[in-house]
Amino acid sequence: MNTITHSKARYCWQPVLAIVLALLVDGCAAVNSNRNSPDAGGKPRVVATSTIIADLAQEVGGEEIQLTGILKPGADPHVYEPVPADSRYLEEADLILYNGYNLEPGLIKLMNAAGGKARKLAVGEVVKPLQLDKGGAVVPDPHVWGSAENAAAMVNSIRDGLIELSPKDREKYTQRAAQLTNELKQLHSWINQQIQTIPPDKRKLVTTHDAFQYYGRAYGLAIAGTLIGISTEEQPSAQTVQKLVESIKKTGVPAIFAETTINPALIKTVAQEAGIKLAPNQLYSDSIGAKGSNGDTYIKMMEANTRAIVEALGGKYTPFQLKK
Repeated sequence: MNTITHSKARYCWQPVLAIVLALLVDGCAAVNSNRNSPDAGGKPRVVATSTIIADLAQEVGGEEIQLTGILKPGADPHVYEPVPADSRYLEEADLILYNGYNLEPGLIKLMNAAGGKARKLAVGEVVKPLQLDKGGAVVPDPHVWGSAENAAAMVNSIRDGLIELSPKDREKYTQRAAQLTNELKQLHSWINQQIQTIPPDKRKLVTTHDAFQYYGRAYGLAIAGTLIGISTEEQPSAQTVQKLVESIKKTGVPAIFAETTINPALIKTVAQEAGIKLAPNQLYSDSIGAKGSNGDTYIKMMEANTRAIVEALGGKYTPFQLKK
């Protein structure tokens, strides 16, 4: 009797299960379809690797693009390890904007392995790189945005990439890029003026990693020392730390600088052993700041860095004001 009852119950549920399964399959198909196609507005999908590139791309692309920034504010592109969602973003993109010069090795590797139809644009590589020695090998320095003039070249590269992707929006991209490059031109002149207020013998910069060569060359600061090289993957030895301490004592710089994307513990130790001040404000090196911070855009990041450097090295800071 129990067997017959269970059998009837099983057959009664079969039509219901079939309907439920059909609905689930249709629902999943709808989700996948939405995920793999442009949104309702038909906006092109643009993916940016670094926060700096994402900020510049949003300024140029505006509401005409659907932008995804992979790295979050404060994340270090040198050592970032991609997560599964990153692969999906790259596969679904129409355009991928990345820095290049091996700034973001994990993401570059994933990007090259991913499928999809996206055009890949290394916006940092429009700038002729400085060549630095890394353990006996000469490599390009990827931190090209350290000069506002270089950032303007990156903006124009982004503009051209977006126009190729969506020609109908050419005028909007062109207007926004022109406005932004004008702001960057003003920023470049302002930084030069600010650095000139630092006493000449104090225009020396010591930071955690070698990310400010372009800034130094553009604005007249000597890079007097760094704890590690151009990549934060490096682990400084006790000998390296001691050499930097001795170098700092000889240069006579009034302060050295920590960076927002790197644990400041070791550079604090260097400052203590050298008997020198660690600047109260950290520098933004490989990432803009979190939303609401004084460095949450590229321009604000450069202004914040310049203020931190000028005030710590004995200059006189005047706020940056855009002229319309």
